[in-house]
Amino acid sequence: MKRVIIFLLLFSIWLPVNALTVSSEAVILMDQDSSRVIYAKNENKQMLIASITKIMTAVLAIESNRLDEKVIVDENILKAYGSNIYIQVGEEISLKDLVYGLMLRSGNDAALMIANYISGSEKDFVHKMNEKAKKIGMKNTVFVNPHGLDENGGNLSTAYDMALLTRYAQELSDYKKITRTKVKTTTTNYKSYVWQNKNKLLDIYKWSTGGKTGFTEKAGRTLVSTATKGNMNFIVVTLNDHDDWNTHQTLFNYGFTNFHNYLVLNQKTFDLNSDYYKGKIYINNNYHFPLRTSETGDIYLKAKIVKQKHYQDKNNIGVVEVYFKDKLVHTEDLFIEVRKQKTTSKSLWQRILDWFNL
Repeated sequence: MKRVIIFLLLFSIWLPVNALTVSSEAVILMDQDSSRVIYAKNENKQMLIASITKIMTAVLAIESNRLDEKVIVDENILKAYGSNIYIQVGEEISLKDLVYGLMLRSGNDAALMIANYISGSEKDFVHKMNEKAKKIGMKNTVFVNPHGLDENGGNLSTAYDMALLTRYAQELSDYKKITRTKVKTTTTNYKSYVWQNKNKLLDIYKWSTGGKTGFTEKAGRTLVSTATKGNMNFIVVTLNDHDDWNTHQTLFNYGFTNFHNYLVLNQKTFDLNSDYYKGKIYINNNYHFPLRTSETGDIYLKAKIVKQKHYQDKNNIGVVEVYFKDKLVHTEDLFIEVRKQKTTSKSLWQRILDWFNL
């Protein structure tokens, strides 16, 4: 049996928000922490994505836990064309440096070498890419290669799916470190490299924290980027946008100007009374949600408590749900703190009396 308690967070003030006009065929601005979509146009339209494909290639390389291994470049790279880092057959280079070359210079040869090293063949690696996409929740994505060239029909995805992928990738510390790197130098047994990141936002936009560029004749310009200001973290994805550098800055500024990351659940101050449970009901995590000031009255909490006849300290006794405009956006577990009663030790004489029931 469940007991439901509803209470509201209300502090509404109206604030005007400027309208947006962007040049992208498909675009999304997503809050990285809550996954709230702040702005979107054609976000579920399946399109060619070009080299932002390499975000998935990098994720699989990083999650292989083999970044420090030395890779001997083989003849698979001879199939690479277009954007390359120009590694050579027989060259020894770490898997991590291949990922740097992949993400900073969009090396198609790096993508092929990573795929074959991780999975033994490009075909098997692409299978892993599609399996990973399903796990992340990318419902409208189909990968056919690890680099993003238009061969075999090209890789298809959506702005929304690529935002989900980026949100997932941002949880990987190596990914964040690599994509925010402006210049990378490395030396192999053959030569030295100096790679300048193609993502110009790292130089022209103060709050930029990383991303990946892409371009083919069929796909047009594609771009994924991330930015952080204060406690707000945003993701922007644009597909087929000739003015993508400006679009991304416009969208980030829109988010930072018009939204605030409200602390909806505060672990330290959370307080919930129950007639059934004797003890403090608590949560283990804070939860933030981005809102316009005018939207703060649209968010509320609903606590669902499960009655347990026998319970102990730290037992899970239900959940608290966060709703925004009647849509469930987050669920947090509820726990009970049972204070132990102090016991006083009896004297030897008292224990003797108790023994004889005196």
